[in-house]
Amino acid sequence: MPSPKPVLALVHGWGMNARVFDALAGLLAADFEVRALDLPGHGGRAALADNTLKSWADDLAQQLPDKATLLGWSLGGQVAMRAALDHPHKIARLVLLASTPKFVAAADWDRGMAPEDLEDFGAALLADPQATLLRFLSLQTRGMAGQKSLLQHLRQTLLAAPAARSEALSSGLAILRDTDLRAELPRLTQPTLVLHGALDTLTPPGAGAWLAEALPAAQHIAFARAAHAPHLSHGEDVVAAIGRFANG
Repeated sequence: MPSPKPVLALVHGWGMNARVFDALAGLLAADFEVRALDLPGHGGRAALADNTLKSWADDLAQQLPDKATLLGWSLGGQVAMRAALDHPHKIARLVLLASTPKFVAAADWDRGMAPEDLEDFGAALLADPQATLLRFLSLQTRGMAGQKSLLQHLRQTLLAAPAARSEALSSGLAILRDTDLRAELPRLTQPTLVLHGALDTLTPPGAGAWLAEALPAAQHIAFARAAHAPHLSHGEDVVAAIGRFANG
């Protein structure tokens, strides 16, 4: 029998798994049928034969009922935007958490990571995947109060499910390197909530502000003391914002 609650699907970021949403899912469960989903090659799932942003978005859409609300965190936000563009009947509302239309900086985009820094990540990943993932986790909490406990929580999440497959990790980095959704965003007409941390060093807060301006039907909330994982550091605030958005 279908749940009377609206479906809210949660999609994690690069190298992580659905367990990163355990606490958030518990807070949301009273109002939503929460489905935390693993990307291909993550959390024990097999990788796809073709691991691209489009194939991951298609895979995600196949797991959703029509008119779901979809939350994407970081890389998961890019997958969510691609899914919303390609499968609009599946996604009624979109929540973009610490995400960006273009992860890497360019001459016309100063709201991203330096390309050479991402290249360094790729080289380090081949040499020592575990150490590279742990370094990535430390970047997600940099500059925050309570960084040590949040970093410990992320490390526990990383270890709570099978490690991401190497082909999924390298494909995820390629997606982050190559994706540029800016020109397509005017077609993304679903109501969208953009949530960002003002201390985010991976997807700078300017990227969230730009998203909110570019999307036709977007709201924007910046959490002054949050970094790249507001759902962990400011879970109750994130839940309250989602509740207002879903009922607005």
